[in-house]
Amino acid sequence: MRLSNYFTPTLRETPAEAEVVSHKLMLRAGMIRKSAAGIYSYLPLGLKVIQKVEQIVRKYMNEYGAVELLMPAVCSADLWRESGRWADYGKELLRIKDRHGRDFCIGPTHEEVITDIVRNSVKSYKQLPLNLYQIQTKFRDEVRPRFGLMRGREFIMKDAYSFDINDEAAEKSYKQMHAAYCKIFEACNLKYKVVEADSGAIGGSFSHEFMVLADTGEDFVISCNSCDYSANMEKAVTADNYAKDDEKILPSQQVETPGQKTVEEVANFLGVNISKIVKTLILKTAEDFVALMVRGDHEANLVKLKNYLDVVNVDFASEKEIEEITGGAMGFSGPVNLPLPIYADNAVKYIKNFVVGGNAKDVHLKNVNIGEDFTVKQFGDFRTAEPGDECPKCGKGTYVITKGIEVGHIFKLGTKYSESMNATYLDKDGKQKHMIMGCYGIGIGRTAAAAIEQNHDDAGIIWPPQLAPFEVVVVPVNTNDENVVNVAETIYLKLLKKGVDVVIDDRDERAGVKFNDADLIGYPLRINVGKKTLKEGNIEIFIRKDKELISVKREDSVNKTLELLESLKSSGR
Repeated sequence: MRLSNYFTPTLRETPAEAEVVSHKLMLRAGMIRKSAAGIYSYLPLGLKVIQKVEQIVRKYMNEYGAVELLMPAVCSADLWRESGRWADYGKELLRIKDRHGRDFCIGPTHEEVITDIVRNSVKSYKQLPLNLYQIQTKFRDEVRPRFGLMRGREFIMKDAYSFDINDEAAEKSYKQMHAAYCKIFEACNLKYKVVEADSGAIGGSFSHEFMVLADTGEDFVISCNSCDYSANMEKAVTADNYAKDDEKILPSQQVETPGQKTVEEVANFLGVNISKIVKTLILKTAEDFVALMVRGDHEANLVKLKNYLDVVNVDFASEKEIEEITGGAMGFSGPVNLPLPIYADNAVKYIKNFVVGGNAKDVHLKNVNIGEDFTVKQFGDFRTAEPGDECPKCGKGTYVITKGIEVGHIFKLGTKYSESMNATYLDKDGKQKHMIMGCYGIGIGRTAAAAIEQNHDDAGIIWPPQLAPFEVVVVPVNTNDENVVNVAETIYLKLLKKGVDVVIDDRDERAGVKFNDADLIGYPLRINVGKKTLKEGNIEIFIRKDKELISVKREDSVNKTLELLESLKSSGR
């Protein structure tokens, strides 16, 4: 490949729309271009990276027993109604009608379609286990698409679906995919963590996320500093080991708190510790309203409450709804005489004489106590974990937070879809049973973007060789010198014959322009062929990761390049 006839529209300035590093550099390096909000075209260099990620994914999916197929991007609403997700999924589902008025959607995920395929084709336990996967374009109508390929509306995804006869077999399939994912991200030369996660709209009994670690990541990973426990912020468990107040219970007292709405404002105004303030949140599910109480210095975790209540969604009530329920203004809700079931985080049950809202504007209640002034329906782990919290798994370590980017997610679905869509098989005894399912996703574009977030500097991208659009760029420094051009061509052709993914920058541009573009695009190795070094029988090899420039004999250039590439691939440098 020659850059003189390739399409590499690099930019010197960063477009105003770009927010995160990967978005900025993919635009500047001529890899993607915006078509609409959250929708991008993959230009040749970007497409090559995507194809390399896909190649790695296919290798290990096939190696671990999955079989590739391709399902339609447009899915029938009838299948989604069978599963119940047509009503439940929300506005992220792009719904369309055909000319006959029939409902369809652009698939954000394909559980319904694959379940329909398998239920119509698999009848006996002898046909199981089965694991089918595709690499397909998906669409989720994100309310605020941003960060380029990190949070787009249209995206490329690998999704796989396993079907088994029982839980034991399903566990085996899950572990196989877990192992395959580890192989995939190791092959991409990425530093990652596997964390416990919430299953969200996909459903199922449990799931794990694969997070590429990066300081610029948008997600937070909670990890124990003593054991191997890791989870995302939604899932991380907090230990019920709080110190109990030994204060004497005091009678509750109403106090005026004019203009004091926030926890910090109320604590300062009343001269109490923020941990003595207890927030009462008015929340709503599809069926009803509930209240949740958390300590003032803790953050409520609505995902944990959603899972405990076993509902599709939990959200904050509106200002109008709060006023109708409590009789007071937003920001002053409290549990006393509240006509709602009250749930409280475990930390709340150990506090005495705390402060709550008074269900009236500018009013709070002091010295409120559970059992004396109100009752709690259920205590539980309903708060978000924080750095320094004790790890409940080992009981020795404490939590630390690192940043990461979710690139993969695996779910044990159980019978969520096989029951609702009646996907059954006949067992050895001729009895009809529901298949046990799992699903496994990898964001192809997100993986490429995450690699950039993890590997870049001020000059541009630093690709691992496995993902680079080209592993090596050969740069004839003096294009008007015949000897320089001939030597560069010879090295380029020899590398091609050795199977190296190499490009030659034969453009009629200054050396500085070529070097800057090479650094921006992020080729792992750059071979400089210049008039001065050739006079001494040498060429230069620039290692992008280390910014190291080494001089080698011209006749050794190909072997040295192969050696450096192998070292970069095997060591993860």
